[in-house]
Amino acid sequence: MAQEVTTVRGTVAARIARYWGPVLMMIAAMYVFSTDFFSFESTRAIVAAVLGWFMTDVSSTAIAEGNYVLRKSAHFAEYAVLAALVFRAFRADSMLRWRLIWGLYSLGVVVCWAVMDEYHQSQMRRRGGSVYDSLLDSAGGLFALVVIALWSRRRSRSGAP
Repeated sequence: MAQEVTTVRGTVAARIARYWGPVLMMIAAMYVFSTDFFSFESTRAIVAAVLGWFMTDVSSTAIAEGNYVLRKSAHFAEYAVLAALVFRAFRADSMLRWRLIWGLYSLGVVVCWAVMDEYHQSQMRRRGGSVYDSLLDSAGGLFALVVIALWSRRRSRSGAP
């Protein structure tokens, strides 16, 4: 009979699920977002409908620009969330708030996923891969990690737990 390895805060399997489960769920969601279902043309119809609620006369240029801004903002934001989740997973139950190595590992995961995600998009019929999108994605992850580092530094200087 195999014995379960336990730690101060529970089993290793429970800790892995607690910290890495959200990372895997985010990656799965991002994988779905990379499919043809979320192509530029698909989201354009949604943007047109939403803009139509607020403005009576919306040009096709305004719709295209709104769709572009929305999509690029979503790229940045979803990779910021991914970076925060990966950092949380590397940090796990540590009493420390920040370690550079956790930030570097987190950024490495984000950059690797950004490249793989763009490759996945390049395999879709109505999507395309872009190095620039990978850079934008990575910038979103880096932004989140810088915010975490600054917040951690501020908290440690103030003596807050």
